[in-house]
Amino acid sequence: MAGKAAVPGTAVLLVTANVGSLFDDPENLQKNWLREFYQVVHTHRPHFLALHCQEFGGKNYEASMSHVDKFVRELLSSDAMKEYNRARVYLDENYESQEHFTALGSFYFLHESLKNISQFDFKAKKYKKVTGKEICSDTLESTPMLEKEKFPQDYFPECKWSRKGFIRTRWCLADCAFDLVNIHLFHDASNLVAWETSPSVYSGIRHKALGYVLDRIIDQRFEKASYFVFGDFNFRLDSKSVVETLCTKATMQTVRAADTNEVVKLIFRESDNDRTVMLQLEKKVFDYVNQEVFRDDNGAALLEFDKELSVFKDRLYELDISFPPSYPYSEDSSQGRQYMNTRCPAWCDRVLMSPSAKELILRSESEEKVVTYDHIGPSVCMGDHKPVFLAFRMAPGAGKPHARVHKCCVVQ
Repeated sequence: MAGKAAVPGTAVLLVTANVGSLFDDPENLQKNWLREFYQVVHTHRPHFLALHCQEFGGKNYEASMSHVDKFVRELLSSDAMKEYNRARVYLDENYESQEHFTALGSFYFLHESLKNISQFDFKAKKYKKVTGKEICSDTLESTPMLEKEKFPQDYFPECKWSRKGFIRTRWCLADCAFDLVNIHLFHDASNLVAWETSPSVYSGIRHKALGYVLDRIIDQRFEKASYFVFGDFNFRLDSKSVVETLCTKATMQTVRAADTNEVVKLIFRESDNDRTVMLQLEKKVFDYVNQEVFRDDNGAALLEFDKELSVFKDRLYELDISFPPSYPYSEDSSQGRQYMNTRCPAWCDRVLMSPSAKELILRSESEEKVVTYDHIGPSVCMGDHKPVFLAFRMAPGAGKPHARVHKCCVVQ
């Protein structure tokens, strides 16, 4: 099943998926989700497949345990994955610990034809051969094959705990070492607060948390390696700029709560044309009159407002986005392309990489497309987030000029 022998390099598929909706409505959503996921696997035929999930288990992990088990069993034993004879699954199931629970799930599948792959033991500081299929859950903090952290409490908006953090694993493929980081950053708690300033206060919180992760994975504890960071970054469009652009010719009405005088709603009406309501903005309402603006040309006109990554332009690289905003889609299983009127659509789900990781990706001099950055299930309900993937081939000999960096690739 893995990539054609005529094409050089190792086929790699990196997928990020916020799967919370799948466990809140498993009967209607999981089957379609898995079908679309398997189709992408079949199309790209990776030797190495990484699936990073956020909100694994949904809003109530304890109540979803049986659905979690079924989902994991399906991924590990399905016909579509039968040629992947080795797997590592890391599930944060420690839902009783507010201090530690992140609801992250990281899945790694190795094709039977892939021979030269090993995984780093962070405790022993050595690489180990990967054999068989293993599931590790509950207290991931004690697992030597990964690093997991929840963000410090003072990073959280209003210091309220939520399930945000990261899991890092390290792999060595054909003498090339690289980190894979599953990440979930903070969301916008209120559309009204996000609208107040540019950039928003929430953007600043995400900036601080992402900087924390990047500093952790390049600190002095371990040898440096290239890294791919993929997950739900919760990046949002610059709300103030978007509203000003969408409602250029509108007048704004402010609605305040009678008891507190707090702003609870903003209504933007056309100046003429019978004063038609163009946009209603509330804490959890973003109801714009024409959703097509987010879908036309894959939302390209809105990319100028996608600014949060620019702060990290020297530390993180991303391929050009040519798919529509990945969130917030309707959770109605009959609606595959409709956005919910809760948030301004945005590219929350991303696959980012270090400058050195960019050099690992094989570029084609012919017309053949060897790198694909896209979303999964464009016309199918995949929950409120569309999964996003990067498919590429790791160039033969990648990382060899940096052999000193990878001298720790001693396989046990």
